[in-house]
This record gives sequence, structure tokens and C-alpha cells, in this order.
Amino acid sequence: MKEVIIGVDGGTTAVKAVAFTLDGEIYATHHESVPVDYGSSGEAEQDMNLIWEAVASCLKSVAGQLDGHEIVGIGLTGQGDGVWLIDENGDPIRPAANWMDGRAGDRVAEWNRAGKGAKVLDVTGTSLFSGLFPVLLEELQANEPETMAKAATQLYCKDWLRFKLTGVKATDYTEASRTFLDVNDVTGYSEELAEALGQTDALRLLPEIRRPGGEASPLSAEAAALTGIPEGTPVGVGMIDVAVTGAGLGAVEDGATWLILGTTGFVGSLMPSVKDRKSDLSMVLATGNGTQVLEFMAPMTGTPNLDWIKRMLALEAADWSEIEKVARDAGPGSHGVVYLPYASPGGERAPFLDPNASASWQGMSLTTEREDILRSVYEGVAFSLVECIRTLEVTDDLLVSGGGFRSDLLCEILADATGLTVVRQDAPEAGARGAAVLALVSAGRFDTIQAASDALGATTETFEPNADNSEIYEAAYELFLETRAALRPVWPAMRSVRKLTN
Repeated sequence: MKEVIIGVDGGTTAVKAVAFTLDGEIYATHHESVPVDYGSSGEAEQDMNLIWEAVASCLKSVAGQLDGHEIVGIGLTGQGDGVWLIDENGDPIRPAANWMDGRAGDRVAEWNRAGKGAKVLDVTGTSLFSGLFPVLLEELQANEPETMAKAATQLYCKDWLRFKLTGVKATDYTEASRTFLDVNDVTGYSEELAEALGQTDALRLLPEIRRPGGEASPLSAEAAALTGIPEGTPVGVGMIDVAVTGAGLGAVEDGATWLILGTTGFVGSLMPSVKDRKSDLSMVLATGNGTQVLEFMAPMTGTPNLDWIKRMLALEAADWSEIEKVARDAGPGSHGVVYLPYASPGGERAPFLDPNASASWQGMSLTTEREDILRSVYEGVAFSLVECIRTLEVTDDLLVSGGGFRSDLLCEILADATGLTVVRQDAPEAGARGAAVLALVSAGRFDTIQAASDALGATTETFEPNADNSEIYEAAYELFLETRAALRPVWPAMRSVRKLTN
């Protein structure tokens, strides 16, 4: 009989549970889709109970596949940001407004004009965007005062799942950094910041902060009955998804860098302290490991762009290998077609902030073919990451994860456009793997995150840059930046017309 550790990943559009043997092999897995409800004013909301029910179903399915193997713990991660509020009874007061929510775009602009954005950045290391907790909280309070008056606790996605599994209301340092945690001294929530934002009452909503690999909490009897996992099984603390992926990839020491391409993008590096950050345009998260922070950029230009073009070109029935074959017919540079991948309702947040950012194609003519349009989307998404890589001055190999990087074409474009080697794990599920790594520490099976990560590590494959494509991609990347600069002044008007016609 083997021992297994389960990692739960509460993603934006799908949740999953993955059971790993203690030497890192995937033993069982199950995932379920979860809906996002979009509104005409930029809303992006999710039913918190549906997410929990989907996770419970995933856990039950995985538990049923284990053939009696012992579960030594459950690790958690999930999408970050947004507003996830419960009442005194532990029930959601409304759907969660997630990280993609764009309804507070005007408020972001107001806060920045008033200097509030600078205060948030100074204390938390985070630039304002529409889906950030403090600004979105104020937006909801202004428009739904009766509902919001019922709020008792803010629990981000993984914290909500832990509460349903254990009854414990807590968060970790990475998620606390997205509210009022002072990342400069990492001692707790900043009352000074809350007062400066006029949100002192919001501090009562924030739960206890725990280290990501801190002491586990026992699975409750109620959750055990729902999931088929023994009562008392240790449930770990965990991290926000972008941070926990580092543990899944073996990147846990200062200087380690990794990329993610899922519903959102991510480029991040671990730094000894916030004083070592490379860019004022970045965001930082305290990791709970002394003064260490994760400096990162998280462009909102992820895989929804690829799903969108697949649908727009009536390619729903084709698998991704077929689609990539079509895109390869265009060749590097997409015959001059430029795609700006700013399709999120919330605009863009990295490496620039603009809630009005909009997607578009430029450079098309009657000679443009389907493959040009298709490849331009792959290149636009890659160029968004290239811009973040250059801003953060990354020069080492690019360790990558996430559904988008299952694409060989995207990995090749990224290598060619940066001149850096791209390293991809052969085994998927780096987020769930990272959650499992932390849970092994929480359950007392390993003393350090590095040791647990080494035990659960997976083999990798590499994509070397093709020097023959470097000149083409340098020109295409510069054109990408120039095209965006030319169109950016009309983005607000585009958004205004969009609202008028909805």
C-alpha cells in the first residue's frame, strides 16, 4: 500500500484534485469545470458554493481511485484576488467577484489620481487594478450596501476551500499581500494603509495569517463524509496559485524564476527582500519565509485569447495539435499581422496598468490568411510575456508551467523571441504539485519546502532558441509595442462605445 499526497488547485475556469505518490508520480486526478458569469459592465463573478461542490466532487473521485492507499495530507492553492466574502454563519453573502472583474475601472483611475494607488504600492507592493481587494471592496460597498453589510470574513478561493474542509478561517502571507499586509516588515496588516484608504472597517474582515507550510488543520467530519477522505486528514495552509507553482517546479530559493500561462500570465522571481525588486512596475508577495518576496508581473493576457480565436475561427472541433499545425503555416512574424492580446474585461495590469486595454488585430489585408490571424494570437500572448521578462531583467533559463505552455509552438516562440532556453516539466499539474509540496511540510513529512519539492519533482524537456528567427521576432516585437502605443489613446473611447451598445 502506497502513501499519497493530494494537491487541490482551485483555478478560475476549472478545479482539480491530483494525488501524487511521495516520489512525485501522479497516481489519480480529477477535474471539473466551473463557470464564470460575465456582466455588461465588466463584472466577472463565480458562485462560491459551486466551486466548493466541484472541489468536493474532485476529492471524492480521487479518493475513490486510490485503492486503499493512505492519504497523508491535502494541499491547497487557487486563483487569487477579487472579493470572496462570507457571513457570520460561513455562507457566501454574494457571488465572488474574481480577479478578472473590471467594474471598478473608473475607481482605479480615481484612486490613482488621489494618490491612493501610490499608498497601496508603497505598503503592499501591489499596483492597483480593478480586481484588487481594496478597490473592488469599495466598489461593491458603494453599489450593494445592504448585501455588503452582512460580510464577516474575506476568504480568497483557497482559503474558502480550507474553511469548507476544516472550519478554519485563515490565509497565508501571499494572499494577505493582496489586502493590507505590509511587505516591508511582514509583521501584519497595516492599519495605517487601511486608514489612508478610508477602509479601517475592512480590517475586521481579514483572517489570521499563517505560513504557507505551517501547521495543518484536520479535515472535519462533515467534509470527510462529502469527500470520502478520512476525518482528521491534515489539510495544509498553501499559497496563491502563481506563488505555489514555484514549489511545484522546484523554484524555492532566492533568485529562482518561473513563468505561468493559464487564464492569466505570470513572470516572477524570488528576492531576498522587497528592497531587491527590479522594477517599480512589478508587484510583490511576501512568501512567509523571513523577508523573502516574490517579485512578479501577471499580465491578464492568458489562454482565453487562444480559446477565443479557436471559437472565432470555427475550430472548436479541432484539437490543439491540429490548430498549431495551421498556425505554423504562417511562419514567424505572421506576415505582419499584429495581435494585441488585451481581451480581459478588466483591461491590463502588467507591465502597464490600463483598465481600458482592449484586444485588436492590425496589419491585415485582403491577402491575410486564417493561419496569419491564428499565429498572431500565439505571438501576441508570447510578446506580452517577453515584455515582462525584459522588464524584470530575467536572463536565466525560463522555467514554465500552465496549460498554455503545453503548446510546443508557444514555447518555441518564447525561446526564439527572448534568446533564452525554455524548460518545461514533462508532468503537468505544477500548481497542484506545489500545493502538495507545502502540505507535506505542513503534515510533518519534510522539514523544508526544498526537500519536499525535490521529492515530488518531475523530469523536464527544453526548447532552445532558433537564432534564424531572432531578427524576425525582434522586429515583430518592436512592431507589437509601437502598435499598442498608437492605439492606446483610443482605448477609453472604445470602452465607452462598448458600454453604450451593450
